[in-house]
Amino acid sequence: MHLDSKDLLALILVDLAVIKQLGLSQWDLLIRQARSAELLGRLYVLLEEQELLSHVPEAALRHLSAGARVTSRHAELISYEVGQIHKVLWQLGIPIIVLKGAAYVISDQPSAAGRMFSDIDILVPKGDLARVEKALARNGWISTHLDDYDQQYYRKWMHELPPLKHARRRTVLDVHHAILPETARLHPSPQKMLATSVAVPGFEDLYTLCPEDMVLHSTTHLFHDGELEHGLRDLVDIDALLCHFSSDTAFWKRIVERASELDLVRPLFYALHYASRILQTPVPQEVIAQVEKIGGPNQLTLNIMDWLFMRGLRPDHISCSDSFTGMARWMLYVRSHYLRMPAHLLIPHLFYKAFITPLNERKAEKLAVERPTIERLLAQAKTGQ
Repeated sequence: MHLDSKDLLALILVDLAVIKQLGLSQWDLLIRQARSAELLGRLYVLLEEQELLSHVPEAALRHLSAGARVTSRHAELISYEVGQIHKVLWQLGIPIIVLKGAAYVISDQPSAAGRMFSDIDILVPKGDLARVEKALARNGWISTHLDDYDQQYYRKWMHELPPLKHARRRTVLDVHHAILPETARLHPSPQKMLATSVAVPGFEDLYTLCPEDMVLHSTTHLFHDGELEHGLRDLVDIDALLCHFSSDTAFWKRIVERASELDLVRPLFYALHYASRILQTPVPQEVIAQVEKIGGPNQLTLNIMDWLFMRGLRPDHISCSDSFTGMARWMLYVRSHYLRMPAHLLIPHLFYKAFITPLNERKAEKLAVERPTIERLLAQAKTGQ
């Protein structure tokens, strides 16, 4: 059977029964694409739910089941780590909202099943950032961006602290005070998100976003982020969230109203547009039309975005690329920064990251190599050798 290799993984996600017709070479390619997209575990879960694992060749099944075991372990570690973070912060008496993948786990969302995790994200009131950072630092959370420029960039312009890593467990934590930088073109109110957050049972002052905000945050993260290596995974998250929450038919009305209230209509449009186009998420056409009318792009802009995102949202694997994929990903990277920062800040920032940062990194590497020799010569000089 002929299937477009560039979209093989997406085609399988849309119609799992197609796996019955795959040859071994197609299975090999599917496994490689799923691993690149961090969707091996998710694919296993979906096939298991549809009772299709018996149609998977043994060699492919080993990879899928291994992916599922890894994601299951990730979920356990995320749950443990959220507990540790809560233990450190709950005494401060401030609300802590768990975001993205960790939120899916602790709220038992279907999107958590088979999902890979790279870090934990939390949202706290901006006025409490200093107290939160101090409490975390006392308990082993260390900033990973020690460069003076990066520290200033995060603290002055961004919507989060520089990423933190635990000194012993090596887990990464992002502490947000908003979901977009204050310099961004869109300005969703973190106070409104805090006001409608949902308490996590069994925890004091620990919350997740309400269903509408959970979807809107996921869409905003995906369509304002320039690093789309795992963009298809994030789109699969959105698909699962929409399918789950829309079992309540009033959800569609609420999310459109909430997107308008939070100034997030454009990213919601892109999420609905690409989820329905790539994954055939069952979004009512009248909902997409309504969102497009309120704040969607014009036809020329949409054509350009289609050219970019239909490439950028594929797995970051050579079999999914064409001659223009590299250019599309670069343009989406620049676009993400353009949406986050005005030109007078963006141009110096991109210049610094393109030229000054690599220069500083090379100097640091050279110093690391030379330091043992310098220390040996100093020691010899002290001993008169």
